[in-house]
Amino acid sequence: MDETTRITLRLPVDLHAWLVAEAKSARRSLNSEIVYRLEGERAVAEAEGESP
Repeated sequence: MDETTRITLRLPVDLHAWLVAEAKSARRSLNSEIVYRLEGERAVAEAEGESP
């Protein structure tokens, strides 16, 4: 990840709380947890031949 972009993201409160707990459990920041999960989903989509 050489370049980054800053975004504003609105999440439901319960989803935010869940992501915070998952990040803490994995010893990642909330940002890193979100990026980790999105990259995982992108890899699955690419493997299944879905377009971006």
